Formats: sequence, structure tokens, C-alpha cells
Amino acid sequence: MNKVLITGAYGGIGSSLCEKFLDNDFKLVLTASSLEKLNKLKSKYGEGHNYYHLDLSNLNLLEENLKKIQNDQKDISVIVNNAGSTDDGLLLRMKNIQWSKIIDTNLNSNFLIIKYLLPNMLSNKEGKIIGISSVVASSGNPGQSNYVASKSGLIGFYKSVAHEVATRNINVNIVSPGFIISPMTDQLNENQKDKILQNIPMKRFGECIDIANLVF
Repeated sequence: MNKVLITGAYGGIGSSLCEKFLDNDFKLVLTASSLEKLNKLKSKYGEGHNYYHLDLSNLNLLEENLKKIQNDQKDISVIVNNAGSTDDGLLLRMKNIQWSKIIDTNLNSNFLIIKYLLPNMLSNKEGKIIGISSVVASSGNPGQSNYVASKSGLIGFYKSVAHEVATRNINVNIVSPGFIISPMTDQLNENQKDKILQNIPMKRFGECIDIANLVF
């Protein structure tokens, strides 16, 4: 049975990813940012899968947990780095911790996850790695300089990794969603949503399942 690691499995896109891979007979290795979320995932998907508490903003602790995943789950064939976070604010008001936490959570965590889990894929001579960026990585977005920087960095990072491992039968891709209806985008007010909708040709927001279909 194929095995997939999905970070941020509790969120809207994460849930759709889980269902998509389950429907295609994958065994799940799921991570969440809190023990409460992790326990809810266990209740939902059962004991036949694997669950890990990963705080992506704490890089030292993340490395320790990744070593455990590396040793426990040597047959992961797909990695979906879906987890991400926002902490918005205008640049002149942004605190250093707001910047560094989002860069660690959205960008640096991807570096560590791939660094620790790639060796097993190379040993197995196959694998797929998918990252989740954002359309704002290329357009920019006021009040989100930290988030945009992290998502822009992912694009360059994944392209570079793809060049390094493509000849070893490791497929690396990145998906850059537009506005997707999810708990993260629910934080926007109606005026913000209306402004975004005006720039979408189909005049509708994307859904989490759209991203799951792209990833799979």
C-alpha cells in the first residue's frame, strides 16, 4: 500500500487531501499543530494510520520529530507539505517575531521536512513531493509581506530541489492556489472577498477539493 505524509491535515485543504488519498487506497501519515487537532484526526481516520504532532514554528522540536518519522516511516512515497500559517500586518508595524514565525512555519519547515525524509525516497528509488504556495507569491499582497515572502521562497526552493533529484526518480511540484474557501480565508471580511472576486474570471472562489485534485 502506498503511503502519504500530509502536513496540516486538520485544515480545510488538508481534510480534502486526506479524503482524496484515502479514496485511492493510500495509508496516511498525518501531522497537526496541536494535540487537540491530532486527536480529532485519530478519531476521524482510525488506528490504521499514523499521526504526529508537528509544531512547524519550533524548528528544534520539528527536527526531533522528523527524525522519528524518518525512522518509523521509511516507505513514505508521497510528501504533501500543506501546512501553513498567516500573521498579517503592515511592514512598518510588523514585529520581528511575526516575520520569523511565518518564515519558519511556511518555508523553513519545508526545508527540514524534505531534508529528513528525502533520503528514504532516494533509497526506495521513487517518490513525489508536493508543496503548497499561493498566487500572492507572484502578485504580492499588502499586509502580508511575511506570508508572501515565505510562499515566494517555496517556489524557488521546490524548483531547485526538482533539479537536484529528478534524475533519481523523485518528482517535485508546487501548487499555487488562488482564493480557496477555507478557515484561513474565512478571516477576511466581505469587502475584502468582494474585491478579490472581481479579479477572478470565473467569478467564483475555489474549493478545497480543487486543490486536492491538483495535488493528486
